[in-house]
Parts: sequence; structure tokens; C-alpha cells
Amino acid sequence: MVTAAIPREGLHVPAGEGRTLQVPAHEVTFKVTGEHSSVASSFEVVVPPGFDVGAHVHTRSEELFYVLEGELDVLAFEPRVRTRDDWREWRSLSGAGTVRATAGTVIVVPPGCPHAFANRTDTPAKMFFQASPPPDHERYFEELLELLRSGGPVDDAAIAELRARYDIEQLTPLRHG
Repeated sequence: MVTAAIPREGLHVPAGEGRTLQVPAHEVTFKVTGEHSSVASSFEVVVPPGFDVGAHVHTRSEELFYVLEGELDVLAFEPRVRTRDDWREWRSLSGAGTVRATAGTVIVVPPGCPHAFANRTDTPAKMFFQASPPPDHERYFEELLELLRSGGPVDDAAIAELRARYDIEQLTPLRHG
């Protein structure tokens, strides 16, 4: 008996499409989810002026950031000393510091590597963001944006609980606005 193969099709997400979650502090468009990839979730993220994700680390996730528009200050190394308030002055064991990532810059963050990004300019930045494995970042973004929806002060306890559930050890505070 000969069985016909079921044709497989790739996923095509045109520019400007995908499920978008938007709050005053953040905008995330889901491009590829765990429904379509067993390897990674992919997002387009608009980072407003003043947003700082805060330094954090994942034990399991690998991430890739590709700056599409604007500029972001980025950290992706283990610092000599982890201070609790601000990651901008951190230095790596080799003496490297944070970098200003402009359009076309790629940053890859392996599991266990502290990292952060912030928009310290007065214009929004846009990046392509990929997290592996799926679907943790999808669920995390959904819940984080719900917490930020009010636009008021960040509920640090709620953010901490959320991040702990999704393999995110927060090292410095998340700031927006």
C-alpha cells in the first residue's frame, strides 16, 4: 500500500502583520510562535523611549536581538560585579562595557549570560527578537503586557513572580517611561 505524503507548508507573515500586544510601555508583534516552530519564538518589538528591560538572566533560554530601527543600549556579558540598581556601568571580566546597538546590529545571548537593553533616546527603537525554546516568551509577553497595561507604576512584586515562573532571574529593575 502506498500512502501519499501530506504536503507541508511554511509560514508567511507579511510586513505589518502578526498578533500585536500593545501597552503604553511596550509593543510586541508575534511573528512565529510555538504553534509553527519547535525551535524558536520570533517577535517584532517596539521599544519606547525610556524603556529599560533591566538586567536579567535565563538558565534555559537562548535569545537573539536584531536592531531594525533606532538605537538601544545593550549588555550581554557576566559583569565583574552585579550591582542591584543599574547595569549601565557594569564591566565584563575582559573590561568590556555596554554597547550602543544601531540598525543592523545583532546580539546573541546564550543561556546563563546576563543581558539587558534600554532605549535611552527620544525616539522609539524597533528590534526583531527571537527566543528559544518556545513558547515561554510568548506566554511571558502576554502576561507582562497585561501587568503593564495600566501605564502606572510597575508592580515590582508581580513582575518578580512572573519572571520567576518563566526562567527569568531579574538582576536590576525594569523601568518604563
